[in-house]
Amino acid sequence: MSPEFLTIGMFATLILFIVLGLPLAYSLAGTAVIYGLIENGFNVDGLLGFFINNAWGTMNNFVFVAVPLFILMAQLLDRAKISDALFEALYVVMGPIKGGLGLAVIFVCVILAATTGIVGASVVGMALLAGPKLLEKGYNKEMSAGLICSGGTLGILIPPSIMLVVYGGLTGLKETSVGALFAAAILPGLLLSFLYMSYVFIMCQVKPAYGPPISKQEAAGYSARHKMWMVVKSMVPPLVLIFAVMGTILGGIATPSEAAGVGVLGAAILAIARGSFNWKVVYESCKATLKTTSMVMILVLFGNLFSATFLFVGGGDVITDLLIGGDLQPGVILFIMLFAVFIMGMFIDWVAILLVCLPVYMPVCMELGFNPLWFSMLICIVLQTSFLTPPFGYALFYFAGAAPEGRYQMMEIYRGVLPFIFLQAIGVLFCVLFPSIITYIPSVIFR
Repeated sequence: MSPEFLTIGMFATLILFIVLGLPLAYSLAGTAVIYGLIENGFNVDGLLGFFINNAWGTMNNFVFVAVPLFILMAQLLDRAKISDALFEALYVVMGPIKGGLGLAVIFVCVILAATTGIVGASVVGMALLAGPKLLEKGYNKEMSAGLICSGGTLGILIPPSIMLVVYGGLTGLKETSVGALFAAAILPGLLLSFLYMSYVFIMCQVKPAYGPPISKQEAAGYSARHKMWMVVKSMVPPLVLIFAVMGTILGGIATPSEAAGVGVLGAAILAIARGSFNWKVVYESCKATLKTTSMVMILVLFGNLFSATFLFVGGGDVITDLLIGGDLQPGVILFIMLFAVFIMGMFIDWVAILLVCLPVYMPVCMELGFNPLWFSMLICIVLQTSFLTPPFGYALFYFAGAAPEGRYQMMEIYRGVLPFIFLQAIGVLFCVLFPSIITYIPSVIFR
């Protein structure tokens, strides 16, 4: 069969399996088996050897050792409840400002993103912690849902992000190493945070009813010295952990895996300091880490089989020829690739998107002369929207499950995230027009 027919067939079969409700990992593996057999003339032994070699290469990648360690760090920090004290301090400090409580939520989400890197933990934690307070203080429900969901998704972009670890492991390029991706993600993550906070602040100035300040009586209950002490006491521990993990990676002192080990130790010390470290916490953290790591790695393993088979049948050449040979401008090709990732993000998980797209996109990126790090970070920023875009954005369902019962309708959550999705598009546009947002920090650190 022609490579064009097999390429179309692979994508059509994968979509069919997903629509039928098969687990994504099995859909990827099943499609790989079917089309691998067709391409090699139903030589089962040959295909099995091909898959074994591919699986060994994937599992022998030591970058992936960082995945369970960063997840364990996140689980320990989640159970240590470091966000509670920080939110309480910022609630007191920023509450008197119009929209101040919303700004505090996004600020706490940035700290959580830089310490946990797991979207589910951030969104659920903030929905439980800030959701009731936002409603109690009269904040607009749609904006409240949007800022918690969007703030929580920063965990997939701001390092130490599990997505960046997986991305670096999949590409195997020096330009897109995990350390380089971590450095490149800092300014885009802060840019998105700034856009979110600017939107909330401006909306609450234009429409004060969207985010009223706390009462003067409540604000007067804390002296300036007390407020300062609350902020320092709640901010210093997570900041020390952030610098311990990121500083060792960016400073070239430790590999991502070694830094993740440092992070686990630091998270355990923070949990001990807060009195929340016990055998139950250790057991639950390890159990959750095992489940999440297993899910990620089985997707990586079977997704790599799909990617290898896709290249084996000539799918990579077909897509490359289609994009490069169509006399399209590089900017148009870039838009098509990013838009395709955005659409896929509405329906499937970021891991699957990376596994399907990277083997196709990276050759095109190289052919067009794009900076691999810049291009990779654009993909990652767009992938962040996959957690927000209806109908299947994970962050929306995390929030709906954790928010006060009966207080938020699903359509209100959908409407609430739309402005933030638009802000993410603006963030992507800034990074396209000003590549130094992505490349500046890596160029300084990795000269």
